[in-house]
Amino acid sequence: MTLWVWDGTLQSQTMPGRKIPIVTGEIYHVVNRGIASQPTFTNGRDYQRMLMLLPYYRFASPPFKLSKFLTFPKSRQVEILQEMQENGQPLVDIIAYCLMPNHFHLVLKQISDESIAKFVSDVSNGYTRYFNTKYERKGPIFQGKFKAVRVEGEEQLLHLSRYVHLNPFSSYIVKAENELEDYPYSSFSEYVRETSGGFCQKQPVLSHFETPNAYRDFILDRADYQRELQDIKHLTLDDL
Repeated sequence: MTLWVWDGTLQSQTMPGRKIPIVTGEIYHVVNRGIASQPTFTNGRDYQRMLMLLPYYRFASPPFKLSKFLTFPKSRQVEILQEMQENGQPLVDIIAYCLMPNHFHLVLKQISDESIAKFVSDVSNGYTRYFNTKYERKGPIFQGKFKAVRVEGEEQLLHLSRYVHLNPFSSYIVKAENELEDYPYSSFSEYVRETSGGFCQKQPVLSHFETPNAYRDFILDRADYQRELQDIKHLTLDDL
């Protein structure tokens, strides 16, 4: 049975209680959109800020306030993130992600009680402060509640990772399948390229494939089908 879990980002408000608790040790597909589906990422700098917040707030007690962290040179920031990776207490495992112009997808494993809620709240609030300062606006930019769907088994996790990684293609942001791994704002390239510096915990997915190329084939095999589903999505009531 699929569990639909609703939670809220703080946005300087009291967080409403969850109807169904997010269970520690389980994996969830977390989604949130801009208010009224308005753009939340408008250029490369916006995306890069979110990509910095995800690994930074993954840990319970970052060694510096974000404002202090941002004053360090890029090389020092990389060192700090590496130190946190080696010695920090994680709130969540980030298994996969995809940032889209007006929403984001995260595949997260909860490490301790309420840690997904804290992580998503910290990331959303940190990004909102950045966005409001940059664009001289006030108020929340994300919808008040994020949606979290529990992943029920390894097979569902594999199909979810494919759905998340195909989002730029099925939404026509990426025009061709062979360009998908060049999309810089998802974890797909981290999965299929032997590069350093990523922050995803890929083992739960990649352990089912002999090579990264085999995972690439798994993703691209259903690319056209997922795009077709996206084309008729407006005819359905499914609106993740």
